[in-house]
Amino acid sequence: MRRQVTALLWRFALAAGLVCGIGLLPWLTRTDPALTVLKARSAERTPTPEVLAGIRAGLGLDGGPLHLLGQWLGGLPHGDAGRSWISGSEVLPDVLRALGASVLLMAVALGVAVLTAAGVCARTLRRGAARRLGTGRRGGTGSATLAALPEFLLASVLATVVGVQLGWLPALGWYGPQYTLLPALALGLPAGAVLGRLLDDLLPGAFREPWALAAAARGLTGRRIARQAVRRCVPALLPNLGLFVVGLTGGAVAVEQIFDIPGLGRTTLQAALAQDLPVLQAGTLALVLLATLATAVTRLAARLLTGPALRDGALPTLHRPAPPARSRTPLVLGALLIAVVAAGLTRDPLAVATGDRLRPPSLAHPFGTDALGRDLLARVGHGALDTLLPAAAISAAALLLGVLLGLVPRLSGPLVDTVNAVPPVLLALLVTAVAGGGTATPALAVTAVAWAPLAAHTSALLRQERATLHVLATRGLGAGRWYLLRRELLPAVLPSVVRHALLRLPGVALALASLGFLGLGAQPPSPEWGLLLAENQPYAERAPWAVLAPAAVLALLGALAVTASGGVRLPRRRPSPAPAESPEPAVSREPVGVR
Repeated sequence: MRRQVTALLWRFALAAGLVCGIGLLPWLTRTDPALTVLKARSAERTPTPEVLAGIRAGLGLDGGPLHLLGQWLGGLPHGDAGRSWISGSEVLPDVLRALGASVLLMAVALGVAVLTAAGVCARTLRRGAARRLGTGRRGGTGSATLAALPEFLLASVLATVVGVQLGWLPALGWYGPQYTLLPALALGLPAGAVLGRLLDDLLPGAFREPWALAAAARGLTGRRIARQAVRRCVPALLPNLGLFVVGLTGGAVAVEQIFDIPGLGRTTLQAALAQDLPVLQAGTLALVLLATLATAVTRLAARLLTGPALRDGALPTLHRPAPPARSRTPLVLGALLIAVVAAGLTRDPLAVATGDRLRPPSLAHPFGTDALGRDLLARVGHGALDTLLPAAAISAAALLLGVLLGLVPRLSGPLVDTVNAVPPVLLALLVTAVAGGGTATPALAVTAVAWAPLAAHTSALLRQERATLHVLATRGLGAGRWYLLRRELLPAVLPSVVRHALLRLPGVALALASLGFLGLGAQPPSPEWGLLLAENQPYAERAPWAVLAPAAVLALLGALAVTASGGVRLPRRRPSPAPAESPEPAVSREPVGVR
């Protein structure tokens, strides 16, 4: 009971700190909120001292940020979230309408993600049900490529091709259930590919567990065994599923912008740019509450699925030692990526030829040209260094933070929920307000978000691994916490978490590029890959190659990262007899009673 109260207080403190930080945003960034509000209300009006003084008096800015924050918090118990500084309308009804639209979109996108994950795992399920699973890893090139595709690129392609050119589904607006399909596909396909890869990583271990062998010996059908294998693996993924639920609700800013959806992510972004603090605070608070609810539901579902085995330490391990897979796919993909980069490095990425604007691929320009006539192959090659080095460094830092914080779930759990509830754009603004501008600002902003899913994954896997029979037996023989962590727990879960981090590497590269539009990241004429995607997106319908070239290399990077991660294995050394002054048990890695 005491631990639950402590966790609740910690969660409340984080939420309060986030909301208060947002309330101080204009003063942290040292901008004049009256001037920002005036520009949002009427860009043509001259910001004279008299006009600005009238806005300050009307909004109560002269009382200071603490007075405004206290006034806003005082109205919450009465259902009053204040009035918008821009429109003057009540905040709560507008935020609830935006939340309803985002929740509907999230529900449909989650359905798409589940179907996509099922498709990613279909081959493993079929082979496992037929008892034909080998010891090697699957390549997963297709799912890795899908997971690496940016959501805004998928949204643009779907809106242009399916919505406008083919006319099969509406591409703009929000007037009925049919308007949810295209944006849900854009959001759900990459999310489902990530979830499918994580599930596919655990399924072979479930099919090798004693219960599966016994069920096959008793003559149970392969389909039934496959269903139970999925049920066995799902609890380890539920925390990340909860993060996806919140991310699909508040983080779908780009998709909501493209499809003109009045969702909570878009509403929060507009409020952040206009510094409409009452709307911004109410939207963020709604996302924090949604994150708390999603966490509670996923934890309850995990307990129901695992039953008393999690409490009694009676689970088999899903992470048996396995040799690294031998595959030529990573070598082929790596060679192809190196060849593309090397070919681009021999060309000038900044040479402008207005007479060659938006030329299709040819011998002279294998990837075509952009809107200024610059060679896209040259820009892709020269942008490799700007893209890969920061993304790799941030991914490594996020992996380290995720694993360390995943070891202390009572501390990191509420922190993960709070960080994940903040839209990336808003978090970038907060980081800029605290750390200031500069080249390190986008890296700090992305790192502040990238560790959260890895920490949730680490905590979930460790929770299940601690409840395994061999860990219970090792603990019963006198092993200490450090011994269990060093010899049993970390070697079991680290490979899966490292593969998860590699799967997110292209997403980190895109997140860095997305901050360029806020003046925080790479700026033109930089050939950074994500920036190439963003600046060529307006020409996607007329010159699709301008978007497909950087998208292809990002997808190639994702496929390379995931297929190469098939060889990520840590040696699972059997314990050796310890010195007499520090006895450590020597136990078998196999579960009790299993040979």
